[in-house]
Amino acid sequence: MSAARSRPRSEERRADILRAAFEVIAERGYRGASLTAVAERAGLTQQGLLHHYPSKEALLVAVLEERDQWDTGGAGPDGREGWRLDLLASLVEYNAMRPGIVQTFSALLGESVTDEHPARDFFTRRYTQVRGDMAAILRTEFGDRLPGGLTPERAAPLLVAVLDGLQYQWLLDPEAVDMTAAFRDFMGLLGAVGAK
Repeated sequence: MSAARSRPRSEERRADILRAAFEVIAERGYRGASLTAVAERAGLTQQGLLHHYPSKEALLVAVLEERDQWDTGGAGPDGREGWRLDLLASLVEYNAMRPGIVQTFSALLGESVTDEHPARDFFTRRYTQVRGDMAAILRTEFGDRLPGGLTPERAAPLLVAVLDGLQYQWLLDPEAVDMTAAFRDFMGLLGAVGAK
């Protein structure tokens, strides 16, 4: 088999493994997820999984990077450059259509605050980047001051907290929390604060 033909097959297999990992982590969390369970879900032996991801930590990093690729439209960590608030609202709506992905991310985020969790460094770096992205989005929308007087840098952690907090509430009680509508309400609140 040529290298050109084996590459798509290898990429397809890696995608199958990532899908399986998302499902297993969503069900059991990272600490409860085993490589054996992921391999079985992907229809592989553990050795077959290790051929693509040599450790549980390598698989974890791939899962987290894949989730960020989806959230930035495939553009990587700089994919939110030039975004506006209405695109964030579209992202929230998109997330509402993929609860398994949101559940996996939320489980990993919650676990990552514990000492020596392998995702801790990833989330620390990610939140530094995301706060910067949100400050840029707010500056594009409002300039150097939001209507309530905060700078975009001061408001950015609050915006991130709303985005992630809504995901947790929605996962716990999707009938009571309409994540998309709540975020649009928050955007209205941002524009209305200080307008009196």
